[in-house]
Amino acid sequence: MSRLNLLEETRYEKLHVTVYPDQQTASKQVARKIAGLIKSKQDSALPAVLGLATGVTPIKVYQELVRLHQEENLSFKNVITFNLDEYYPMKPDAAQSYVTFMKENLFNHIDIDPANIHIPDGTLNKDEVAAFCLNYEKQIEQLGGLDLQILGIGRTGHIGFNEPGSAPNSGTRVVTLDDLTRSDASRDFGGKEKVPAKAITMGIGTIFKAREIILMAWSQKKAPIIKKAVEGEISGEVPATYLQLSGQVEFVLDEGAASELTRFDTPWLVKDCIWTNQLKKKAVIWLAGKLSKPVLKLTEEDYNNHGMAQLAVEQGPVYNINIDIFNQIQHTITGWPGGKPNADDSQRPERALPAQKRSIVFSPHPDDDVISMGGTFIRLVDQGHDVHVAYQTSGNTAVWDDDVLRYVEFAIDFNDSIGDDSAKLKAIYEDMTSFMKNKQPNQIDTQEIRNVKGFIRKAEAIAGSRYAGIPDDHIHFMALPFYETGKTQKSAVGEEDIKLTMELLQKVKPHQIFAAGDFADPHGTHVVCFNIILAALQRLKQTEEWVKDCWLWLYRGAWHEFETHEIEMAVPLSPQEVLRKRHAIFKHQSQKDTPVFPGDDDREFWVRAEDRNRETANRYNQLGLAEYEAMEAFVQYKF
Repeated sequence: MSRLNLLEETRYEKLHVTVYPDQQTASKQVARKIAGLIKSKQDSALPAVLGLATGVTPIKVYQELVRLHQEENLSFKNVITFNLDEYYPMKPDAAQSYVTFMKENLFNHIDIDPANIHIPDGTLNKDEVAAFCLNYEKQIEQLGGLDLQILGIGRTGHIGFNEPGSAPNSGTRVVTLDDLTRSDASRDFGGKEKVPAKAITMGIGTIFKAREIILMAWSQKKAPIIKKAVEGEISGEVPATYLQLSGQVEFVLDEGAASELTRFDTPWLVKDCIWTNQLKKKAVIWLAGKLSKPVLKLTEEDYNNHGMAQLAVEQGPVYNINIDIFNQIQHTITGWPGGKPNADDSQRPERALPAQKRSIVFSPHPDDDVISMGGTFIRLVDQGHDVHVAYQTSGNTAVWDDDVLRYVEFAIDFNDSIGDDSAKLKAIYEDMTSFMKNKQPNQIDTQEIRNVKGFIRKAEAIAGSRYAGIPDDHIHFMALPFYETGKTQKSAVGEEDIKLTMELLQKVKPHQIFAAGDFADPHGTHVVCFNIILAALQRLKQTEEWVKDCWLWLYRGAWHEFETHEIEMAVPLSPQEVLRKRHAIFKHQSQKDTPVFPGDDDREFWVRAEDRNRETANRYNQLGLAEYEAMEAFVQYKF
């Protein structure tokens, strides 16, 4: 690509952006850049002064640096580090402290001199903080400033803990954390109310003085704030936009985080495109939405005035394009998610045969099935398909402690009512009560407590499945081992996780698999569970004939929804079916009102689901399609 074409493609972007296929590749590139800086400084007998970040974003960078040290003899003896921030107050040995984070992820595994490590002190008295912050700045200045500062970005647009409203010349100081920032940290503390309200952070002015700045961001969750930071106007409401004023900044992104930048989201606005069917569909739907017009009312003038003249010329007349896209959208709508028997299936999302399909719904947590596709789940059963449901994890970290006591109290009372000896159960109850009184944020529950939390969610899942019409022998609780750590941080996927999934698939031999394709859940459990299913199918495909006729459908709904142009099957729900879905979700009582992990959406799960399903139906209606009460959306994954 010529420099002129590159500038045209990136003209909406106000700073340098590099996009990699995935965060693993991007993290290795950042680590190599850091390693190159360290080595060049070593050659000149100078220290390398690094500004370091915490959180999920830089973890793979640190892993690669550790590997380079252990396998390629990269030494850190000349490295001096200054961390961006720390919660305040915070004990350095607390599980949530950034001292603990840096030791576990980097410092304990390399040869850095502990005297060269600087992290804001979360144990200071209030009257000591100002002097500490001034000295932190002074230490950086005495070393000639930071050679390289790495950053993540929060969904408020904060860098470090410089929240909206921070001044561009701000120095190291105490700040009050934004409510959204505390919500995002809540899973690490066992609830938002336990997250410190303040932090000590380097200021934007301090960050600006670094000779090089790299901001990293991964996944679609960060895409909206990345677009604001890269293409938006400079504003104190999005502190990361101040980085547009520096000529030494590079944003390093994976494809998900970059997905809403103009050159990726609406490329026809900045360059000539290769008009694949999917891009054409996306563009026409985008144009209809932008102009609030049904697809069939779009005109050649509309195309020409909104960057789509090339499409009109190459594939026009535009009315033919409109009809084609309208028909494609219409053909995604079906009331027969298992296929309609004795019907022409050439324009339908699912096959007509076999008329009765074996279907399996994989649910990462014990409620994702009914939240995300409860209407379709019920309809598959009503239409006579052989439906199984598989709950991949116990979900036992997402139950409130007082619910555990309530259920154990019930068990004690029940035992007493039938004359059974409850002495042992009462002793366990006393142990639970004592543990909970002294429980630290995010401390692992005792095995008995974890068991009860798992039993609660299992009973709710059974109730939900029975309500949908599933027989008990078609309800499978997999309890995949990767999840059973008792912590929000899960283990790596192991062979047993894949083996258990393969065994269930071999037992059912499904024609259809429904799996969670919503990878925005707070703990990343959905994507892990999906990858396990995919690994199992890839292996089975080598030896099992039925896999060739098995279709894999992805659902969303608990956290996000598919974009309209992505949808390949839209199942409309009647008002009565919406109510049936709601009642299925209500069976999950431990997740009602205020769930343990609500994410960034304070609506109850049943409200989220209904709102998203209605919004999907509304989008179809605005494009000129029939008006339905609600719709559940699916995308086929070609494995």
